[in-house]
Amino acid sequence: MPTHDYTTRILWTGNRGEGTAHYKAYDRTWDIAVPGKAPVHCSNDPLLGGDPSKMNPEDLLLSALSACHMLWYLHYASDAGIVVTSYSDSPLGAGEVGRGAAGRFVKVTLQPHVGVTRGTDIAEAEAIHHRIHEVCFIARSMNFPVDYAPTFSVEG
Repeated sequence: MPTHDYTTRILWTGNRGEGTAHYKAYDRTWDIAVPGKAPVHCSNDPLLGGDPSKMNPEDLLLSALSACHMLWYLHYASDAGIVVTSYSDSPLGAGEVGRGAAGRFVKVTLQPHVGVTRGTDIAEAEAIHHRIHEVCFIARSMNFPVDYAPTFSVEG
């Protein structure tokens, strides 16, 4: 199977002047700084002292999973002749935290709302969601269940 490499650059921005001299001496902030792309300012989960106004790793994971699903959905819908006019998702990730604040996702439910044109076979449109896990790069890389709870509206 052919391989494809991905890269990113993480740049810690949380040094307040004394580095990691002690636990409360530094911020848990960084930038995702991929050359040629706009930086994404990030922080730790607020439960662990992070800035709640910035993206955290958990937000990024849910966003990547949802975006990958959406892109495959749009592709399969187009192939099936289903005209999608809008798409939004509010995924819900369930996590657990163990000893020493070691956490993990135990389940994610994608909750896409898909706008389709009048005359669309909604059962066919919904069935597409359940095929995506077989091909989505991100979903196939997860070690927790990913469920789907789509809703639809007819637009136009």
